[in-house]
Amino acid sequence: MQFKCGGSDKDSLNSLSGWILLSKISSAGCPGAGKLLKYFGTPDKIFSFPLEKLIQICKIDKKTIEFIKNELPKISLEQDLDLINKLNIKLVTCKDSDYPSSLQTIAYPPILLYIRGELKKEDERAVAVVGTRRATNYGKTATRKLVRELARERITIISGMARGIDTCAHEVALEEGGRTIAVLGCGVDVVYPRENSSLMNEIIKNGAVISEFSLGTEPFARNFPRRNRIISGLSMGVVVVEAPLKSGALITADFALEQGKEVFSVPGVITSPYSEGTNRLIKEGAKVVENVYDILEELNIPFSGEKDSFTYDLQLSFEEKLIFDKLTSNPSHIDEIVRQSSLSVAKVADILMRLQLKGMVRELPGKLFLKDI
Repeated sequence: MQFKCGGSDKDSLNSLSGWILLSKISSAGCPGAGKLLKYFGTPDKIFSFPLEKLIQICKIDKKTIEFIKNELPKISLEQDLDLINKLNIKLVTCKDSDYPSSLQTIAYPPILLYIRGELKKEDERAVAVVGTRRATNYGKTATRKLVRELARERITIISGMARGIDTCAHEVALEEGGRTIAVLGCGVDVVYPRENSSLMNEIIKNGAVISEFSLGTEPFARNFPRRNRIISGLSMGVVVVEAPLKSGALITADFALEQGKEVFSVPGVITSPYSEGTNRLIKEGAKVVENVYDILEELNIPFSGEKDSFTYDLQLSFEEKLIFDKLTSNPSHIDEIVRQSSLSVAKVADILMRLQLKGMVRELPGKLFLKDI
């Protein structure tokens, strides 16, 4: 049996098609794909061999054998090649010079990366910020504070574009004009979650959306642990903001430790189930992080001094400072703020609007307000 691209009458596959086919084997969860590449060096050599010889030479597993035998001959790459051109997708193989060096040293490095956007040399200074999909106001506030500080230090923010903490991290990095990279557990042509379509487009313009999964791959649950090892692999360290005990963010932290990366954890409210994972990480030795200095110091990155994370360089009036000091990271209703300040409702509303424009206060539905630094 000779391997062919479905619908093709060629006896051998060109280099691009060979890498795509090999990535499809890997995307299907077949562990033998990496073994084949390690033995033969290039996909072209793999697919020029009869299946029987591959089995004899590499002793590949049954799942890989079944996929190659039954599924690979059915695959046509015309749609993949059309999408690659239409969406301006860049393919970077593990043999290419522009393959991220930080991924070359991890266990089971991705065979092929599908990239929308651009990876730059400056992205080597990157920190992953991850957490639960069910983020609380506390978790989002902490994320906004840390990502804002990191982006101002020109640190690339890496996350997984999931709901909650991940989405918040990407959004704040973009708001600050920084770079951000989203690593997906599906194909780069698949938007997940659906509501992040606009966010995905902005990330592509100001960073990159990447995946090791072949085009069209749906976001199956089994894909996300594999995705998480790339998030940690691309990063100098991983910051876990908010996570329950059973969380993908903790899996990312475990990968980081295996890869020799730094793990940071934001301390959480002891009564919240979404802080159990982060507090456990601290017990196990993760670095407690409250501000950008905690992260930069551990990563041996000098602080630029462009922004002071502890003080705002914006001048506040007496009344603005009065209202700001009444707020915390927990939402407060405007009526409560009025009561505490003894100012009129109209005056408090005007001050809160000014503080929002300065980026110091955020409003939530229901006339609730909280500090946003």
